[in-house]
Amino acid sequence: MDTMAMMKTMSTTDMPMAMDMDVMQDTMMAMNAASMAATMCSASDMRIGAEMATCAAMCSNTATMADTGMRMMMRPMGMDALSMRTMLTACVAMGTACAAECRAHADMDEACRYCAMACDEMVAKCEAMMASMTA
Repeated sequence: MDTMAMMKTMSTTDMPMAMDMDVMQDTMMAMNAASMAATMCSASDMRIGAEMATCAAMCSNTATMADTGMRMMMRPMGMDALSMRTMLTACVAMGTACAAECRAHADMDEACRYCAMACDEMVAKCEAMMASMTA
């Protein structure tokens, strides 16, 4: 199922809280991109060596957080405003920390540069999603 078909299907689901489906789609896509970029960065870090251990661990944690947040959004009936805000806040915190760590190595490894950009985008989209939540 492609992303557009999935979002169309989700838009017909009774949502437990008012959510802007366009913002939700943007957030899910940014989470997916951050998860992929962080996974690739972590693998690249491991190839470089022990001096990149912190970056590799942060990237792995970010990939897990982003993937978990995206999966929560795909189960709208299991959402409530508090749990969704908490997950989005956690994704913002992890994405911000990972972007800062990767930015410190951006000149050394292209994967770090891409990961920092993807994390920044995820943070912005998660913040927009929280701002759009009304319940």
